[in-house]
Amino acid sequence: MAGLAFVPVRGWARFALYLVPYFIVGWDILRGAAIGVLNRQVFDENFLMAVATVGALVIGITQTGDYVEAVAVMLFYQVGELFQSYAVGKSRRNISALMDIRPDYANVEKAGVITQTDPEAVEVGCVLVVRPGERIPIDGIVVEGSSVLDTAALTGESQPREISPGEEVLSGCINLSGVLRIRTTKPYTESTVTRILELVENASARKSKSEKFISRFARYYTPFVCYAALALALLPPVIRIILGLNGVWGEWLYRALTFLVISCPCALVISIPLTFFAGIGAAGKAGVLVKGANYLEALSKVSAVVMDKTGTLTQGKFRVEQVLENTMDGEKLLELAALAESASSHPISQSLRSACSAEPDTTRVTRIFEHSGRGVTAIVDGREVAVGNEVLLQELGVAFTACHEAGTLVYVAVDGIYCGCILIRDSIKPTAAQAVGKLKKLGIRRIVMLTGDSESAANHAAGELGITEVYSRLLPGDKVQKVEQLMEQGEKVAFVGDGINDAPVLGRADVGIAMGALGSDAAIEAADVVLMDDDPQKLVTAMKLSAKCMAIVHQNIWFALGIKLVCLILGALGFANMWLAIFADVGVMVLAVLNAVRVLFMKRR
Repeated sequence: MAGLAFVPVRGWARFALYLVPYFIVGWDILRGAAIGVLNRQVFDENFLMAVATVGALVIGITQTGDYVEAVAVMLFYQVGELFQSYAVGKSRRNISALMDIRPDYANVEKAGVITQTDPEAVEVGCVLVVRPGERIPIDGIVVEGSSVLDTAALTGESQPREISPGEEVLSGCINLSGVLRIRTTKPYTESTVTRILELVENASARKSKSEKFISRFARYYTPFVCYAALALALLPPVIRIILGLNGVWGEWLYRALTFLVISCPCALVISIPLTFFAGIGAAGKAGVLVKGANYLEALSKVSAVVMDKTGTLTQGKFRVEQVLENTMDGEKLLELAALAESASSHPISQSLRSACSAEPDTTRVTRIFEHSGRGVTAIVDGREVAVGNEVLLQELGVAFTACHEAGTLVYVAVDGIYCGCILIRDSIKPTAAQAVGKLKKLGIRRIVMLTGDSESAANHAAGELGITEVYSRLLPGDKVQKVEQLMEQGEKVAFVGDGINDAPVLGRADVGIAMGALGSDAAIEAADVVLMDDDPQKLVTAMKLSAKCMAIVHQNIWFALGIKLVCLILGALGFANMWLAIFADVGVMVLAVLNAVRVLFMKRR
């Protein structure tokens, strides 16, 4: 295009020469504008660019003989689109890195023969062979072999995890050393890798309020500026003619075209969704799955964080410390409790079974009934056994002596007679206290712990964590009520939990956050955000990232609108030419897009 300025031709020949770069650079924009007009979707950025540049060509033909501005507007607009494409591509590559966790095959072993099979065709209970360098295709339990796993694709952490027989492994991890034989515990469609991919793929469908505002804004803003530009081109000349003056049509047409180029809303329409898209990608890379831009935005407004205790702030790995006040042999008491809890996957139930010297014979159990948040009753050897907290025994009318040890207290009654109390303790997660401290520094006004555990165990854990607001002995419905009370007080509440009994409150809170590695399927399904490695500090990461995203969104909105408003006024008054219009459109768009992708480079601590 620069070389055309030195070609010694004038008139229509010069116009024809400039049409060549014009169509090379802007053919797709002109085509898009034509398709929009045919489909009755006229007012978009393609239409604005097409009208403005065609108008500039007309002015060149009729008055100035200069076509540089028309071609330059189209060229720089395309340069801006190139920047935008790069930024979107960068964030998409971040998302695509998550997609790489999808396994291509599974090595199924049957009768000593290994067959390479589609993971979707593998049934629950099959034995898979995973060699060094291969990705675990389906969730399962290691039955043979020891190794080290790379869990970075799931958790965002580079620290490898050692694995041995009897331990659970998640699909998507890479086996780094020894050969593993894994018995599948879930079908492929319910495995961790599938759930992650579904969450990420569906995240873009849930728009934030900011994105919805920008979409509505563009829908009304673009027609308005088109009609305003038309009025600017027609009304002043007509008024001048009425007053007996020269209409100077060319000057006002040029101002109107400049006005159109300046008004293009690309910076907002592109950069705001891009910011959220980049934020979701960055969160996924850090091991935090956000199910939609609306939840990323909601996280930035949270003023109260409510957390479950067991499995969220604690390890969820209980151990029996002591049998208290027993009226029968301690081993016998443990055995009855373990048999009654044999159908439960709750960590407390597992600790009771682990404390027995031998695996309980479940054939001795004929009926089990679970009392949500309180315990279980079961028929063992023809006798009714009740195992649970104080509330359960009170409901059953069993007289008992309350214990006051710090920890989880499990009371046992047989045939309506109190037989003893089992003390179980859980340990605080290493990073939990740090996470609570960092949440306070982020400005979270209230940090609350809710638990179904005893008051002594709850207060003991809260003291270690630095949490002052604690509610104990809560049923799932009670947790929902506590969260609703906070919401009625004007707090924006995030609830963090992991168990199936947390699903109702996860769905009720403004933002539900589930622990993804140890959390139940129901909790992960009900949650809006999933922390993939159960580290409470990932909650801090998610909140920092959401705050960063929203800060960039607000920066881009005010920057773009401010620059455009000033340039629109200058253009209408005749102080702005096409070159300033190019900056107001393309320059602002490029700066906004570059600002948006800063989210991808946020440091993970």
